Amino acid sequence: MNIIEWLKVILLGIVEGITEWLPISSTGHLILVDEFVKLKQSNAFMEMFNVVIQLGAILAVVVLYWDKLWPFHLKKNAPKKSWFAKQADGGFARGLQTFCNHYCYMDKIILWLKIVFACIPAMVIGLPFDDWMEKHFHTATVVALMLILYGIIFIIIENYNKTRTPRVTALKELSFKDAFFIGVFQVLSLIPGTSRSGSTIIGGILIGASREIAAEFTFFLAIPVMFGASFIKLLKFGLAFTGTELAVLIVGMVVAFGVSFFAIKFLMGYIKKHDFKVFGWYRIILGIIVLFYFWIIR
Repeated sequence: MNIIEWLKVILLGIVEGITEWLPISSTGHLILVDEFVKLKQSNAFMEMFNVVIQLGAILAVVVLYWDKLWPFHLKKNAPKKSWFAKQADGGFARGLQTFCNHYCYMDKIILWLKIVFACIPAMVIGLPFDDWMEKHFHTATVVALMLILYGIIFIIIENYNKTRTPRVTALKELSFKDAFFIGVFQVLSLIPGTSRSGSTIIGGILIGASREIAAEFTFFLAIPVMFGASFIKLLKFGLAFTGTELAVLIVGMVVAFGVSFFAIKFLMGYIKKHDFKVFGWYRIILGIIVLFYFWIIR
């Protein structure tokens, strides 16, 4: 591969790192970038690459939020009081309680259970229909229409949310019902151009979560979803990489990780003082430009 091809890989990593976390659709942007910046790789590889590159972005979440996500500790750090109101009489249940008391942050265990619970809708709908949606919805027109539609939705919801006081201002205040509702909104992101982060943030705001909590839960929800999606794509591709393909994938992931690190910090700082309407307007303008290009110019 020549230097131009490597610059294309870096560009795709940058696009993924920025758009995975901002509510503007990473898949949609990658599809659009591919229209103008095509790697000299097979269609099967690029289909896999556009999904698996997201692992780099996900690792940025793991690094940034390690303290909030890692659920285990050493026995010497165990709290003096048991997490459980009632101790089991014995057997496996008692042993499990003892292990949790000695080695687990139960609030983080519960958070992970909520994350898994929120993934159920996407698993039930996404797995059976993944190939069908990819075949019928991965088009520039669908991306453009979804960019515009959800841009309008963001503006409407932020106007509606302007006078509301959030009822959920901490992750521990999210109920399992709240988590499932946000997971239902994640299903909408199966259509490219919608934005996984955008859909789940909208769901979080609608259930009464603050922007910060809606964004954080969206980040955490991406971990199992993206690992699962990447695993499926890798299995479909067959794990039979050439040396060049493996290098392309690694470089893309590393760039996506570095850019994501700063994109996440930017977004969390931004929404402390601003709402999401600017992203709504960006989506609408970009969607109109895309429609104009593909319907008139191309």
